[in-house]
Amino acid sequence: MRRLFSSIDHTVLAMAGLRFLSATIELAAAVVMLLLNDVRKAIVVNSALAIIGPLIFIATMTIGIFQIADSISYSKLLFIFIGVVFILVGIYK
Repeated sequence: MRRLFSSIDHTVLAMAGLRFLSATIELAAAVVMLLLNDVRKAIVVNSALAIIGPLIFIATMTIGIFQIADSISYSKLLFIFIGVVFILVGIYK
């Protein structure tokens, strides 16, 4: 198993790990919703996911951007930042 992960870039592994964590949280929340079997409680669980999802997204993007920051220009970094802001505004508005 160690040999499999040794060929994968550490940054990509961290980003994928965060996505696996996010998927696990989402799946657990779906199971909780089914167990609660109440629409009001399911909405509360879903609202917690609305906070966790963007946090995972920001963390994943931050890890990736820090890794490539030295190889791209400041204008491209600015465009990436603006794109992330647009995505977050689109999610919350």
